[in-house]
Amino acid sequence: MSVVKVNISNFEDIKNAGKPVLLDFYADWCGPCRMVAPIVDEIAKERSDIIVGKVNVDEEPRLAGMFNVLSIPCLVVMKDGRVVAQASGARPKAQILSMLG
Repeated sequence: MSVVKVNISNFEDIKNAGKPVLLDFYADWCGPCRMVAPIVDEIAKERSDIIVGKVNVDEEPRLAGMFNVLSIPCLVVMKDGRVVAQASGARPKAQILSMLG
């Protein structure tokens, strides 16, 4: 699957899609975010059992606020509509996959 651009309009549909969700909160100007982006893209291509979404914090401050995103990149894993894991800062692929369980 490809990465989904998540915004306040489509968030509820994504959250309630019946699959685990990996959200990548980022900004275009953020260097560590650019390091994580290709890893998140790779996970999206490899894992059809999850939804991978990206949230631009500059464009979606309400969504960032809902998740108390204070620093980016911030990765959030949701299952059954609830946050089960959240981590700030650039992470290697193995750590991101382990967040998914």
